[in-house]
Amino acid sequence: MSTGELDRFAAWIEELIRRRGFDIDNPRGGGKSRLADEAGVHRAAITRLLQRQSMPDLETTRRLAHVLQVPVRDMLIRSGRLTEDDLPLPAAPAAGAAHERRLTLEEAADGLGVAAEQREMFIRIAGQFLPDASASAREERTPLASD
Repeated sequence: MSTGELDRFAAWIEELIRRRGFDIDNPRGGGKSRLADEAGVHRAAITRLLQRQSMPDLETTRRLAHVLQVPVRDMLIRSGRLTEDDLPLPAAPAAGAAHERRLTLEEAADGLGVAAEQREMFIRIAGQFLPDASASAREERTPLASD
């Protein structure tokens, strides 16, 4: 890794850390310590990064991404460890895919192999988790024996 890559990454991380409310400019180090505590990493790893001495290891990068609320993918690409080609985003669904028919609860039960004696309970419980927008999908299903 070049010094320029480390500088760019550290500058990006510094800005991100500040935007997330960590006071890393305080000479007493309160923001760095708080960030390290919340991420579950050593304060020295934060200090070395901010002083442009070293890049954090993969686990530290993952933990920092979580605390700073950025995708690990972004951290890895910005760090220069990987490229966008190394970590491609999933393809967007096809234009007509949004209008495809959804599974009914019965089809889901069949696909999951739910036993006949547990089928009714599965459908009732699973149906509770469906958003209101799919009420019409629930109405399309076959009525239960107890309905």
